[in-house]
Amino acid sequence: MAVIQTMGLSKRYKDKWAVDHLDLTVEQGDIYGFIGRNGAGKSTTLKLLCGLARPTQGEALIFGKPIRDTVARRRVGALVEQAGLYPDLSGRENLRLYAALLGQDSPEGQADEILETVGLSPKEKKPVRHYSMGMRQRLGVGLALLGGPDLLLLDEPINGLDPEGIREMRELLLRLNRERGLTILVSSHILGELSKIATRYGIIQEGKLVEQITAGELEQKCTDYLHVRVDQPQKAAALLEQKLGLTRWEMRPEGELRIYETVDAKAVGRTFVQAGIAVEDMGLHRQDLESYFLERMGGENHV
Repeated sequence: MAVIQTMGLSKRYKDKWAVDHLDLTVEQGDIYGFIGRNGAGKSTTLKLLCGLARPTQGEALIFGKPIRDTVARRRVGALVEQAGLYPDLSGRENLRLYAALLGQDSPEGQADEILETVGLSPKEKKPVRHYSMGMRQRLGVGLALLGGPDLLLLDEPINGLDPEGIREMRELLLRLNRERGLTILVSSHILGELSKIATRYGIIQEGKLVEQITAGELEQKCTDYLHVRVDQPQKAAALLEQKLGLTRWEMRPEGELRIYETVDAKAVGRTFVQAGIAVEDMGLHRQDLESYFLERMGGENHV
């Protein structure tokens, strides 16, 4: 079941498309890693999804209903940019205040439960202004949990955190997904951390969705491969199957072939040369998660 479905979702500011005809799908139970460099359109997309901005064009459905549907919006919890915390109140007081504003029946009990869920003590009385960045971010997630949502929209929740804070946030999101069954869309440009939790990815560049890919598909694409550039790629591709019995390969632009099976590179080169195919370049390429995303987002300067 699609928890989020966008069709041509777009947002234009003057002469710039911040979000450009986005077709995005988040399935129930996903931890959806929304990846892009700063300014790619991640925050604007999340604002559109939680009703903080109105689209210029297109439509978005939440649980099969338009965003403006009151019932659907009650099933969404969001932390976009920074949480609106009252610095002179404690974490517990912040939660009780927001719960009361939302019309919750027992804000006190709910506040204590949420604090324990996000790893903060209900007995802590110090004001939020004395919280670490990690504590503030976890409290922000706590605010998003008010009302018991089924979907969380989190905008860069690990940005600015130290390694310990990042680990705590990662464990919290995994726990919410596994134990509560929450679907989570989390945006970030910290690729290594997203790879530890995401089940599906969406890559955005200059407001456009470049690719959607599952964690399993990504793992297959990030395997090592033998790269071969030849002058007759079509003929070479046929030989990979007919002469060498290979099936896991793909053809790329500019005469490049990528072979994803363990194979003797000398045998490949010899087979091509005997068939009159010129081998212009050959080598073993090791591709990790970061290099894959950098390639899809247009190069190193896009993170």
